[in-house]
Amino acid sequence: MHRTRWFLFWVIGCVVVLALTLQYFPLPKSLAHTPYATMLVARDGSLLGASIAADQQWRFAPVTTLPQKYKKALLLFEDHYFYQHPGINPVALVRALRGNYAAGKVTSGGSTISMQLARLLRQADYQQRNLPTPARNLSSKIIEATRALQLEWRFSKDELLIHYTSHAPFGGNIVGLRAAAWRYFGRAPENLSWAESALLAVLPNSPALIHPGRQRDKLLHKRNRLLTRLQQQGYLSALDLQLALLEPLPERPAPLPQSAAHLLVTLKKQHAHHALFESTIDAGLQQVLNQIAARHSARLANEGAHNLALLLLDHSTMETLAYVGNQPWNNTAPFAADLDLIQRPRSTGSILKPLLYGLMLQSGELAPTSLIPDIPSQFGGYSPRNYDRQFRGAVPAQFALAHSLNIPAVYMLRDYGIGRLQKQLQTMGMSTLFRPAEDYGLTLILGGAEGTLWELTGIYARLAASARDGDLAQTPVKLLTADATNLPARHFAKPVIKPVLKPVIQQGAAWLTLQALIDVARPGYDNYWRDFSGSQTIAWKTGTSYGLRDAWAIGSNGRYTLGVWVGNASGEPATFLSGQSSAAPVLFDVFDALPKINWFAKPLHSLKTISVCDDDGYLAGGQCTAVDIEVPRNSHFAKVTANHRRIHLDTNAQFRVHSQCEAVSNMQSKNWFVLPPAQEFYWRQHHSNYQPLPPWRSDCLANLNQLDDDQPIELIYPQLQSRIYIPMDLDGKRSRAVLKAVHRNPEAILYWHLNDEFIGETKIFHEREIALEPGLHQLVLVDQQGYRLQRRFRVIGKSDAE
Repeated sequence: MHRTRWFLFWVIGCVVVLALTLQYFPLPKSLAHTPYATMLVARDGSLLGASIAADQQWRFAPVTTLPQKYKKALLLFEDHYFYQHPGINPVALVRALRGNYAAGKVTSGGSTISMQLARLLRQADYQQRNLPTPARNLSSKIIEATRALQLEWRFSKDELLIHYTSHAPFGGNIVGLRAAAWRYFGRAPENLSWAESALLAVLPNSPALIHPGRQRDKLLHKRNRLLTRLQQQGYLSALDLQLALLEPLPERPAPLPQSAAHLLVTLKKQHAHHALFESTIDAGLQQVLNQIAARHSARLANEGAHNLALLLLDHSTMETLAYVGNQPWNNTAPFAADLDLIQRPRSTGSILKPLLYGLMLQSGELAPTSLIPDIPSQFGGYSPRNYDRQFRGAVPAQFALAHSLNIPAVYMLRDYGIGRLQKQLQTMGMSTLFRPAEDYGLTLILGGAEGTLWELTGIYARLAASARDGDLAQTPVKLLTADATNLPARHFAKPVIKPVLKPVIQQGAAWLTLQALIDVARPGYDNYWRDFSGSQTIAWKTGTSYGLRDAWAIGSNGRYTLGVWVGNASGEPATFLSGQSSAAPVLFDVFDALPKINWFAKPLHSLKTISVCDDDGYLAGGQCTAVDIEVPRNSHFAKVTANHRRIHLDTNAQFRVHSQCEAVSNMQSKNWFVLPPAQEFYWRQHHSNYQPLPPWRSDCLANLNQLDDDQPIELIYPQLQSRIYIPMDLDGKRSRAVLKAVHRNPEAILYWHLNDEFIGETKIFHEREIALEPGLHQLVLVDQQGYRLQRRFRVIGKSDAE
């Protein structure tokens, strides 16, 4: 009894020690620190691209579950009793010993899958420590058996299978089932056939046989024998077996796809330790956009632009569907072929104009038809110009947006506020506006700031989502889907959690903004695209940066938002670059290749009707012909027209009169549309039906200045509070300045006085060229009727300019 008791204590003690060892002895380091290659897959699971692991092995992230075909083939070939034994199969060991003894050499090791996994992990640990691979002998077999017991103790059977298939060699530097399936067959493991699954089941047993010239007939024989056994076990029919036996072996590892290489690089930088990126990319659309980008790259190279980037979003879900980070001409190093230009800040050009328009509509500071000045203008030394170098006097706000006029946009920004716009753009998602507002100045709306194609396309997508139904207007763009949860999280990339964006441009203003962008003339069609039955409604906007370095086009149809950037990664200008001629053709080629989507319905609940003057777009106060227009429901547009005056005419309605030259009973009163003199001067060049104010009757000219508050003279240059810098010519002399004014009466004579000295008179074209020295000057203009305009301005010297 005493001996029996001590024996039981000894057995129990050994069991406890073994259990503690299995539980707490460290697992192989390679199990948790294996370097994986990086994979990028599309929404349907297809591979978009991959980069090799740090140890130069094509070892992909583990599969989440083993495909049934491969699992059945593996267990039948390697370890039929895998689910029954504890990690060691004594029967298999005895059978291996007998076979080896009979053959006189080692022909079988009797290893279970758990023991093979233990060997693979041990070898990996040695390699990571730069030690020679351990010899295959009895001591190694004991160590592997012990480790197998520990692995069985710590992991479930299904987890062990996944670990094994993730570390098994498949020839060359291909490791793991997922990598082997893609390298040899070009598809995911779950899509493999019976023949392909059987091949990958037998290959780790003899991985060298996969290479051409390495007795591949033996590999084929092993595969076919396994297929026959699978058929005998009832896993596949006789017909399936016949078809499987006819499948050839792969010749060599196929090159992996690289259809979204720049996205893969960007994701690796953002998530350095993730091995699998499950994206929202549509593989078919990605291929289509790659082809369109490649086709246009040759045309753009002729224009001096060697880089092109495209980003396609679904604004109904805010998912990224295609990502062409950079399509360089000839894919050569001088054109920065590896640079992801979707994420690079570039000058925005005019691409921010619709956002300012929408914000002003929403705040009630603007109506779509409100007139905005379009005249030669200086804003503290800044003189914007329209792309066509023309002046129209004044234009409706929606016209200015549709034709991307610069001067009206600057007037709008001046009224709205630079800092205010910057704050709103940051709220919309522009992270690149980090400088103080005064650093950008009024150039902010014309390309004085930088933005990325990623953020700007996302802003336009949220604008379309807001116009459609008001939803998703505060949702960040999605690029990655949720990851699997039954594997170590470090192997997978989760979506980046960003702060929820605040809704800025709400539905009514967003709808009206897109309506103005629908009217943008398309390249090659002007506005005749509506006459073609196959045309679809697209709201779009272009932009061209100062110096012809960046060309943009961003547009939306009923479902998709596409962003296009064209230029040179180096920042080198391109002589013929423009958003209209360079980026827009790419945009419309892509939309032509996409499914045709109907435009969304008008959001009547988000709009209201107001009455405005039909000629200037401001609230009618009884002095004009009124028309109804729609504005955002929550806006409070309250600007009454200032361009209509009540005038008095004689009995023949030919001359203007006043009470000191005509009896009130003989007067006719009329409402008259009158623009300021400078606006009127340019407006009349584009509107032949404009009626200037009638002239005063000759007997009414006396004391006119005291009776009439109209100022018929306006100075175009210099403007109020101007600071003028006049450069020196090559001969060392200072250039001459050209002073310019306009008068309502085309036949008026203006008398010019500078610093109390008469310098001449002008008629019809009121311009004077004069030499000006640095300092403060006073200019006085007087017409023959006594109207007087006085303006102070300063000429600055070189030291002031610096």
